[in-house]
Amino acid sequence: METASSDNRRRRRLIRLITVSIAAAIATITLKVIAWQMTGSVGLLSDAAESVVNLAAALIALSVILWSTRPPDEEHAYGHEKADYLSAGFEGALILAAAGTIAWVAIDRLINPTGLTDIGIGLTISVAASIINFGAAKMLVKAGKEEGSLTLVADGQHLMADFWTSLGVVTGVALAWLTGWGPLDSIVALLVAVHIVRTGYSLVRESMGGLMDRALPDGERAAIDAVLAGHRGESVEFHALRTRRAGRRAFISVHVLVPGGWTVQEGHDFVEEVEGELRGAVDNATVFTHLEPIEDPVSFHDTGLDRP
Repeated sequence: METASSDNRRRRRLIRLITVSIAAAIATITLKVIAWQMTGSVGLLSDAAESVVNLAAALIALSVILWSTRPPDEEHAYGHEKADYLSAGFEGALILAAAGTIAWVAIDRLINPTGLTDIGIGLTISVAASIINFGAAKMLVKAGKEEGSLTLVADGQHLMADFWTSLGVVTGVALAWLTGWGPLDSIVALLVAVHIVRTGYSLVRESMGGLMDRALPDGERAAIDAVLAGHRGESVEFHALRTRRAGRRAFISVHVLVPGGWTVQEGHDFVEEVEGELRGAVDNATVFTHLEPIEDPVSFHDTGLDRP
């Protein structure tokens, strides 16, 4: 009951936080569109377009959170947390589409330049929108790490990238205004498009890695190896170690080789101890062990070990 209650609290908190992201996206879109209409800056238009992507990504993230935080059921015995990777993949695809649109508009503006107007007021409004993004991003990343939510962290990182993008756009538009060199506005927009492509590619790559059951990162693998090394000896060995992650949950499986003369109780107590230490070394880990007699030559298949 306590675990179910904790999961429900986590679910409610994640929903509240992603709702903040949706509200921030709506507010920044409104402000940035106003800034673009006042100035006619293609750089500010590109910034507004990325905020539209932010809103779409936040709405997708909300649906994914509602799905991924559901408890395991008969059809999904390992839970639904892999849905986190779908959110990152959709968000990456939307970002890439936005980058193409921004580049198209920027190139058209280079070919058919137009003047900028009301720059001072427009940039002030854009800066206000950026501050909203910065506050929301810091909150989402911090909470996402606390809750082990890849969806929340990715959304926060995207908002933070949007903040730095906006800062670059504001700088570029201001310089174009001060120097009177109009093409600088479009050049900044193209640089924004390149930056967005990098962000989108990173998110798609992370999504694909999770869906393809990529092994745990080096730090967690080192922690696992340290636990196994602490038990390894002349009469105990380990092999067939496999790891993967699904959302915040980590999965570890390993074959445990012990003397064939041990009783079932001795073997059971030993693997329980090993499993407990592995769960302590890697947060939210589910551990599977397979017990084998160390004397069996098959146990050393593909391990590179010699029989004792």
